[in-house]
Amino acid sequence: MSELKKMITSFKKDGYKPVYFLMGEEPYFIDFLSDHFTNNVISEEEKSFNQVILYGKDVSVNDIMSQARQYPFMGDKMLVVIKEAQELVKTIDQFSSYFKSVQPSTILVFCYKYKTLDKRKELYKTLSKSEFAEILESNKLKDYQVEGWIKTLISDEKLEIEPKAVAMLVEFLGNDLSKISNEIDKLKIILKNDKLITADLVEENIGISKEYNNFELINAVAYKNEAKAFGIAKYFALNTKNNPFVVTTSLLYNFFSKLLQYHGMIYKNASANPADIAKQLGINQYGLKDYQAAGKIYPMKKVSQTIAVIREIDLKGKGVNGSLTHDDLLKELLIKVLR
Repeated sequence: MSELKKMITSFKKDGYKPVYFLMGEEPYFIDFLSDHFTNNVISEEEKSFNQVILYGKDVSVNDIMSQARQYPFMGDKMLVVIKEAQELVKTIDQFSSYFKSVQPSTILVFCYKYKTLDKRKELYKTLSKSEFAEILESNKLKDYQVEGWIKTLISDEKLEIEPKAVAMLVEFLGNDLSKISNEIDKLKIILKNDKLITADLVEENIGISKEYNNFELINAVAYKNEAKAFGIAKYFALNTKNNPFVVTTSLLYNFFSKLLQYHGMIYKNASANPADIAKQLGINQYGLKDYQAAGKIYPMKKVSQTIAVIREIDLKGKGVNGSLTHDDLLKELLIKVLR
């Protein structure tokens, strides 16, 4: 995100370069920049003759180079955007000749999603060394980075969001940034003049239960709240489609694995800085309190035993040495963990 903002700042300060190669596993940032180019480079009056959008599956390398070498009509710049450029993966190396001798009045943008160029090949080396080109590698965010990204996105929109609402979005939508952005856009419309996105708002408009979800289940387990945990398990049994067993066991496993790591860190240094602990665990400081509370409830030995139980139940859920339903397996898991 910081690299993306830095690139947009450079547009305003230094203008546009003749070639931008946007590549990587995370499509959101590529789409974000592509939209920036199509919305800001060419004026509305000139778009019909100085802005061209092509699709990789429909054109050849020669088609694109021919278009890029044309001069703008009654304007200073021509914008050529190649969407789905990854469809040209077998012939992409043929662009090396163009990158060595670019048309300075053309801004050529490649949207090369879900892949990256081979950094050992001539094409990447030519692009990376050229003063006329810039590469953006759009990487998937780690799970622990998504909360921070949401908060930044909300802040950029001049809005605020409750921590629980953030956690609900992360749990329900994962690290699919495009989906998260779309849902936040929907909430902005609903908010109208209000500024705060609450857990209630998320529940009512995105279809996420604020009381019955994996975030709340882990919270109930962390604080050993049996009534709450079994209540959520009962809800999951009635809504299996939205609450897959494999996701629940995976999240519980991650929680107790981090709790074991937390115990080890506290054992080595009881006065460790909370910010450092949170960073090493890959969580935000707001979430650290759950580990601190759980650390007092579950000693290290119990945590190790719990991890073994989760592995055993997970295997049963996959059909190894077990014939119970996922609902019954979750109840069995909670009984063994909480009692």
